[in-house]
Amino acid sequence: MAVPSRRDRTRPIELIGLSAIFAVFVGLVVLMSTREVVLALIFLGISFIVSLVVLAMLSLAVRPTGDEKLDLDEQDRGQGH
Repeated sequence: MAVPSRRDRTRPIELIGLSAIFAVFVGLVVLMSTREVVLALIFLGISFIVSLVVLAMLSLAVRPTGDEKLDLDEQDRGQGH
């Protein structure tokens, strides 16, 4: 069984980090415009979840390269499909 590359292992961390950056930005904009901490935290949480879902969907929409297709075929053959 092939060991996933470092990039494959850190991909979820990249998505979570980018979503966190988006969420902090939205939270700061709401905090500076309204001066309501609770409202800023609500918008921070909502924007984190929405950006995480959108980024995950966009990453699923990317077509696999030739190497990834070979890897998927090898995994399928290994499972008996």
